[in-house]
Amino acid sequence: MPNLVVPSRLEPNHEGNVLTITPESAGWKYIGFQVYSLKEGQVLNKETADQEVCLVLLSGKAHVKTKNEKWENIGKRMNVFEKIPPYSVYVPSEDYYEVEAVTDLELAVCSAPGKGTYPARLIAPENVGVEQRGAGNIERQVHNILPEQEPADSLLVVEVFTPEGNWSSYPPHKHDQDNLPHESYLEETYYHKVNPGHGFAIQRVYTDDRSLDETLIVKDGDSVMVPEGYHPVSAPPGYEVYYLNVMAGPVRTWKFHNDPDHEWIMESKLVTK
Repeated sequence: MPNLVVPSRLEPNHEGNVLTITPESAGWKYIGFQVYSLKEGQVLNKETADQEVCLVLLSGKAHVKTKNEKWENIGKRMNVFEKIPPYSVYVPSEDYYEVEAVTDLELAVCSAPGKGTYPARLIAPENVGVEQRGAGNIERQVHNILPEQEPADSLLVVEVFTPEGNWSSYPPHKHDQDNLPHESYLEETYYHKVNPGHGFAIQRVYTDDRSLDETLIVKDGDSVMVPEGYHPVSAPPGYEVYYLNVMAGPVRTWKFHNDPDHEWIMESKLVTK
């Protein structure tokens, strides 16, 4: 059975890291993902090398600087479940970033191969597209942090809030074939938060032939790797679920294929948008 769930460590290491996924650990080619829990005043320094990076301030405030840019005291939300868009920073390859925690800070570091095409920039909350997707019990709130309409070499970054009792990433869809214009190949990670924190979410990852078919119990702070297949998420009654998605592949476009067994739901009265 593949081990698709990567839990956060209870105690940060000396750098503040609590979770790391690399292409080598995941067995794929494109995505790296890390989470840092930094104490007030703690500083994180990293070179980007051949990777582009999107720093997402999940909660807390920070000073961030790169080779040519500096942003002071960015960050607004103290908890992801405030449901306001985050501050993020895009950093190209062959650059570096320094993050100093102004308050206690939960920081996501999303990475994928870069070409140095675009300069470092701040992605402020007002630059994040907010939409309600789906309807009825598949309605969810989406924050488009780094969508394909915004410049980057590889990365696609989005966060989603699923109300209690609802489903998201639904109807089940996949993007595991390099078959444009119909479907794009994109690796994907989900970083989950649950409110209240002692709850759980359920995520299924499965392929058409069921050579991969896993139903996962996901806890607060867990990350799920999606190397292929469909990957819907369920928030049990009483618990709202947040996740940060990172996607990357050979072509920076999101073209997905719905599971034909469940695509009829898009035509039902529950789905009006």
